Amino acid sequence: MLDPSLTSNYRPISKIPLIAKILEKIVAKQLTAVLDKYSIFDKFQSGFRKVHSTETALLRVSNDILLQSDAGKCSVLLMLDLTAAFDTVDHYILLNRLKHWVGVSGTALKWFSSYLSERYSSVAVSKYRSSSASLSFGVPQGSVLGPLLFLVYLLPLQHILSPFEDICYHCYADDIQLYISFKPEEASKLRLLNVCLETIKGWMAENFLQLNESKTEVLLCAPDRHIPSIINALGPLSTFVKPSVRNLGIILDPALTLDSHVKSLVRSCFYHLRNISKLSSIISYTELEIVIHAFISSRLDYCNSLFTCLNKGSLERLQIVQNAAARLLTKASK
Repeated sequence: MLDPSLTSNYRPISKIPLIAKILEKIVAKQLTAVLDKYSIFDKFQSGFRKVHSTETALLRVSNDILLQSDAGKCSVLLMLDLTAAFDTVDHYILLNRLKHWVGVSGTALKWFSSYLSERYSSVAVSKYRSSSASLSFGVPQGSVLGPLLFLVYLLPLQHILSPFEDICYHCYADDIQLYISFKPEEASKLRLLNVCLETIKGWMAENFLQLNESKTEVLLCAPDRHIPSIINALGPLSTFVKPSVRNLGIILDPALTLDSHVKSLVRSCFYHLRNISKLSSIISYTELEIVIHAFISSRLDYCNSLFTCLNKGSLERLQIVQNAAARLLTKASK
């Protein structure tokens, strides 16, 4: 019997020469200019785009849900993730997207066809290497163009979702967030969420994409008294309901207070501060500053615009972490 650890899906490493990356950057710049000029990008896609980030995606979703909550409505957030999404991109379909959705033709289209074709993969273990196999699917991992081409591949998704007017969505690359708000007595609207999900699954099957059901999660943003009726109306999706969910690196609770996220963040920061303190006597001030920024400040800064909703207690906990980091850096007493 094979060891389960040997049957894992290992992501291949693409060996891309420096000159190729420079060429890709030039092409990516030109392609992005066209996508921006003609508003081809999905406006609710925050992945790999200028002035867009995980923070803008989370801000939009959390703000929408909080506004609906203030209006006395309940909300259900459904988070979807794709399995090995970049590795299953069909080259023929992608070239069709570039031709019919973006308007690439002639020599430029032939260049993209050449870029995708004649790539090979092999497996190396110790001193042994397998024979090479042609790659007829996927965009190169670690390439400059890969993420941009994946966004082009997903362009039809916005039109798949547009008929579902009551359902809002926001994407970050292959992470898809669907959410719907409704009055407590309108829980029957949730059947649309199941219909929408089945439509997405159908479109993905046609495009060689697959949802990762193990990462499918549902968050109910509603008063406790309405939870039973909402779960009942969710149907098959009720099995994916979680008390809290990790969304793009942020832990969300039903009230969007971020209390769970702050507790996890503080615990992680103090763990690293204890380890950094053991090094403080053998590294310089500049090196210590870099380490604290990498392990502490970067964590506190991540999506910190969401912290405007934090209560006083959570803010004080974050301030304690900053004070501890400052004392460690300056060697000051408490």
